Amino acid sequence: MTEETVDTDRPRVIAHRGFAGVAPENTVGAARFAADAGADVIEVDVRPTSDGEVVVFHDDGLSERDDSHGDGGLTDRSGLVHETPWADVRDAEVLGSGETVPTLAQVLDAVPPSVGVNVELKDPGSDDLRFGEKLSGAELAAARDRWHEFVVSVIEITDEYDNDLLFSSFYEGALAVVREIDASIPLATLFGPDVEAGLAIAREYDCEAVHPPLDAIHDCPRETDAGRSGQSRNLVRVAHEAGREVNVYTVRTWHEARLLADRGVDGIIADYPGLLAFDGD
Repeated sequence: MTEETVDTDRPRVIAHRGFAGVAPENTVGAARFAADAGADVIEVDVRPTSDGEVVVFHDDGLSERDDSHGDGGLTDRSGLVHETPWADVRDAEVLGSGETVPTLAQVLDAVPPSVGVNVELKDPGSDDLRFGEKLSGAELAAARDRWHEFVVSVIEITDEYDNDLLFSSFYEGALAVVREIDASIPLATLFGPDVEAGLAIAREYDCEAVHPPLDAIHDCPRETDAGRSGQSRNLVRVAHEAGREVNVYTVRTWHEARLLADRGVDGIIADYPGLLAFDGD
């Protein structure tokens, strides 16, 4: 990331979907808000429409909504994004905000070059995906084929911008294709339930970063999470010894942010701005 946006005394603040706790997630408005609110990096999710447009949207369906962000549909439309043409997706209003589903290019146009962008590869337009798994042989070859066309489209778009980039995914096939097409693009593997699989993927592609969930970090549980006690290890130490940065998702309170800062993480993927600004000592 660019030196002028990074305070080395604290972790980087990565605005999760453009600070989804206070802004209509993954929209142009959220990206502008996050940049104005001081985010070092803005994280966005990308997937294709049925006619190949790369859009910024988290869930498979237009009417779905991640449980962590409340009740009700995310937009006023229905249908799977990858089965819906761009002409219909672009009119879907997000959370009654007046903001609609944008293309990746529209979001990047709204982000100043000094702010980094974390592009999370969510879905290449297929239901046949292997979440958080380490693959090999024919299974890995099939996964790479499944992701190839979409990843090419995403890279063609991001190549037009000067922002520092980080590509992340829960899917090995997506990371494998990025590394194959452009080895200069920094990668991060997102950890699913299997921490060891995440570490294996990071080693396989020499990922610059790992993105574990909060409850995978030693002594940083969230009461609502089941936890990963059977896989307890000091992920920060393991990653740093391998030369990888550690960015933790999804951080929602100042207490979580401070615990992670104390553990030496490099970035917090946060739903709210200002989580590291509290000075209560």
